[in-house]
Amino acid sequence: MDGTVLIADDDRTIRTVLTQALTRAGCRVHATGSLAQLLRWVEEGRGDLVITDVMMPDGNGIDMIPAIRKARLDLPVIVISAQNTIVTAIRATEAAAFDYLPKPFDLPDLMARAGQALSRRLRKSDPAPAPAAPETGADPALPLIGHAPAMQNLFRMVARVLNADLPVMIAGEAGVGKTVVARSFHDLSDRREAGFVVLTSADLSEETIHGTADRAQGGTLLIEDPAGFDAAAQARLIGMIEAWEVGPGRNLMPRLISTTGPDPQADVASGRLRADLYYRLAGVTVTVPPLRARLDDIPPLARHLLARAAAQGLPLRTLSEGAAALIRAYPFPGNVRELENLMRRLALTAAAAEITEAETRAALAESSPIVPPAAVAAPAAAMAASPAVTPLGEPANMRLAQSVEMHLQRYFDLHGDDLPPPGLYDRILREIEKPLLEIALDATGGNQLRCADLLGINRNTLRKKLTDLNIEVTRRRKLM
Repeated sequence: MDGTVLIADDDRTIRTVLTQALTRAGCRVHATGSLAQLLRWVEEGRGDLVITDVMMPDGNGIDMIPAIRKARLDLPVIVISAQNTIVTAIRATEAAAFDYLPKPFDLPDLMARAGQALSRRLRKSDPAPAPAAPETGADPALPLIGHAPAMQNLFRMVARVLNADLPVMIAGEAGVGKTVVARSFHDLSDRREAGFVVLTSADLSEETIHGTADRAQGGTLLIEDPAGFDAAAQARLIGMIEAWEVGPGRNLMPRLISTTGPDPQADVASGRLRADLYYRLAGVTVTVPPLRARLDDIPPLARHLLARAAAQGLPLRTLSEGAAALIRAYPFPGNVRELENLMRRLALTAAAAEITEAETRAALAESSPIVPPAAVAAPAAAMAASPAVTPLGEPANMRLAQSVEMHLQRYFDLHGDDLPPPGLYDRILREIEKPLLEIALDATGGNQLRCADLLGINRNTLRKKLTDLNIEVTRRRKLM
């Protein structure tokens, strides 16, 4: 790697780490904690690459990019930020940053991107960047924040297609914030001054369809769950889109955004969603990940929701370490919406300023009818440390294989980038076998003959397993 890199970050440790890594890679490095100093270097003609933080003591790194581009159009800028929100990603993209990485960043990843920037300097013939999209003042129903790779990929995708002339399909489970993503597409786009219209099947009746088309012109039309529309409504929607595409009002055609479940193609295959409608709506598909796919985002999301609840008049609360660990280990089948309800409930009911682990466990047990009590029975620290597969709960209609797969995947996820300890196969079988035998004994009232029959094993085999696993062999009373 060859070139001179200018670094601006108010964290001395980050400046030191980046300076050492880039120097070892063969670069010359100038590092500063001031944006003013950074701009002076740029104006003096120094540097082949800029790496800058966003929140600096003397300004905002993204706001500085237009000045950098004015002085040196060919100078690439990589933005790094602890402000891991969709707005930050969009503003960095709109300001023509070469790349954007959230903090804490992966050093090899940053080095690879720096190498790409140094080898692909911007051409002097590139057009001037569009002005950065302004921060939205709206307070969305669900916060779009997150450091997890799945969320950062979502932010980057939104930023890339924000003003593209393409329909967008937003897929995901219930409660993940699909409508908020749709609203962000509108509020941060060039269409933000025009209307944002939410379309329902009732808006597609013969009496109302023309009024809907008029209200949406030039703005954004959000179509929520088109697979849930009846056949007649889907046909009228196709007709409305075709009229825009070929009619005199094409220049006023709204941006089409639709929200669907996690697998829209399955809706097409099942006949719930017309294929010709799907292809009109799925110009680009973005998927909003569920909470279980971004475990490390759960505690900061919870703290954000508690702070917002306090701003809305509820008592100001914080999470204890045990409470934060417990919610991180919880499956949240209702996703961010369920987490928000939980935080508001705890803000109202906690006995002190700090929410305890016991209060969190009790609130989870009371507010989640589709998750069994075992999901919140064990301390969260034990969940993270134990090699057992903890029964974290799942929807009642989930197939057993899907449930087991979900728990095993969560167990792997809890180890981060490391693998679980060796001997996993035998350990998992042992950990599943004991609770299975105990539950089966409870279900059969402690009758070993019935229990063996239920399990499909020989009674002597059952007795040996009960002894080996140190399971009480006296008559167990079925819990009612």
